Amino acid sequence: MSHKNISRRTMLRGALGAGIGLPFLEAMSPAAPLISAANSTIARSAVEGPPMRMAFLYVPNGMHMPHWTPGEGKDQFRLQPIMKPIAEFRDQMNVLSGLTLDGAFAHGDGGGDHARSVASFLTGAHPKKTNGSNIRNGRSVDQVAADQIGHLTPLKSLELGTEDSAPAGQCDSGYSCLYTSNVSWRTERSPLAKEVNPAAVFERLFGGSTAQIDPRSLARRERDRKSILDFVSQEAKILSNNLGVQGRRKLDEYLYAVRDIERRIQRSDKLGEAEKGVPDAPRPVGVPADYGEHVKLLFDMIALAFQTDSTRVISFMYSNAGSNRPYRNLGIRDGHHNISHHGGSDEKQQKIAKINTYHMTLLHHLIDRLSKIPEGNGTLLDHCMVLYGSGIADGNSHDHRDLPICMFGGSAGGIKTGRHLQLDSGTPLTNLYRSMLAKVGAPVDKFSDSNGIVNLT
Repeated sequence: MSHKNISRRTMLRGALGAGIGLPFLEAMSPAAPLISAANSTIARSAVEGPPMRMAFLYVPNGMHMPHWTPGEGKDQFRLQPIMKPIAEFRDQMNVLSGLTLDGAFAHGDGGGDHARSVASFLTGAHPKKTNGSNIRNGRSVDQVAADQIGHLTPLKSLELGTEDSAPAGQCDSGYSCLYTSNVSWRTERSPLAKEVNPAAVFERLFGGSTAQIDPRSLARRERDRKSILDFVSQEAKILSNNLGVQGRRKLDEYLYAVRDIERRIQRSDKLGEAEKGVPDAPRPVGVPADYGEHVKLLFDMIALAFQTDSTRVISFMYSNAGSNRPYRNLGIRDGHHNISHHGGSDEKQQKIAKINTYHMTLLHHLIDRLSKIPEGNGTLLDHCMVLYGSGIADGNSHDHRDLPICMFGGSAGGIKTGRHLQLDSGTPLTNLYRSMLAKVGAPVDKFSDSNGIVNLT
């Protein structure tokens, strides 16, 4: 390596098609010359400083709203019990009340609120009620962003979840399973299937181009249980020698995180016999049997994808629409969807709140990880907008007004955090999406049913 400055697009390359991107290092600058070290590859020219990213996290069956909506006060708002697991990040988040998903209402189509709530969550559209091949929805906000900024990264976008996307069939009151199991839509007729296997996501991020990898080499790498770092160690040493003290420390921490995730994937239990009878929770072989570990590993993939600038646009589904997963780890044997129709039962509402709180506990894993990765003059969280929420408010009434929506990070993009933004009731959720698109460099004059923007500054 003949220069101290390196390109933002430097990748460490090794044998068997192994390749690993790098986090943002201080030695990366807009004026950095194109360089190569051994077999290092410069994929694209450098960019000015860390970019902004966006992630959309969907939770099913609504929320126990009395334990969600913050107490009064714009800047000194009080977190309710469901949000207590992420209380330490109160100053790095905004809770938004008053947002509405008009596309999820029936508009004469009758039942099917769960299907509509997922299909319209990122599109704002009202999906055509059908369980045949004539599906029609709308383009999702993540794909609008991917079309404008996806060329800047190896992957235009990444779609993740804990349950497979269904190929077809009827899932909710005459709505196709394509609506209930996909939150991202490339076009109004083309949903984007999720990846649910952490190992497959890891290979997609670090395994190199599948067109260039000999399948026998991949099998040998898996058989020998070799870390991807074993194949790029020489280049990593060369790079480290050309970094300052702070850069070497950041590189070491990043490589340690990669190896740690590899080990966790390798020791994850296969699908256990006790889990095979879980309704509405299908899992392919190789996915962790423990739901919490499954979510955390996928959240680790999100952090790595953002850290290496492999993509700037990600969607994630905690589960498919109307999920009836029991949470035995919480002592809840009833299905989530069943108890969401609580009918006013205090016992059922307490169980719903317990599940909602557990989802927040898992979210803490992602936010904490992003907040501990230094980037630029702040952290990776400062350069991310992580939106969390559901297309249903109260699960019993299937209401799509005043949705449970919160967003973390984004301060590097000028977003003022630590607030409860109480918007006018009926404000389109798509107004918020327009504001987010502008922050990542993909502005639009209108998106779906938007009628303005949400002021995040």
